[in-house]
Amino acid sequence: RICVITLADAHPLLQSGKTIKSINYQISANCSRLQNKVSGKSKRGAQFLTELAPLCRISSSDGEEYTIYSCIRGRLIEVNENILSNPTILQEKPSTEGYIAVVLPKFEESKSITQGLLTQKEYEEVLLKRLNSSS
Repeated sequence: RICVITLADAHPLLQSGKTIKSINYQISANCSRLQNKVSGKSKRGAQFLTELAPLCRISSSDGEEYTIYSCIRGRLIEVNENILSNPTILQEKPSTEGYIAVVLPKFEESKSITQGLLTQKEYEEVLLKRLNSSS
């Protein structure tokens, strides 16, 4: 029932030649995802996220900046502070140690959210179509 937010395999940051310069969880002057303090069984204090809520901004050495969005409604359980001191794990192990955040969707919404997700095979087919249409 939890969602681990990671970079997709096709994300530009995971393509060869990109180097991550910095990761910033400071979303605005008043909002830092690092200040998210969760306690207890009911996850008191967790920041509530919408689908379009930014989680962090990642800058690459070529000057590009990418804003990573939640893409899911729910409570922010934790952010991965390890990628701040070691941003290379975001590229080396994007689906394990290089995760960005953990989000807990509302129980009532979790089933409808998972029904709308693509399987790995469906995702690969989408990428293939995208690749074929751009070439």
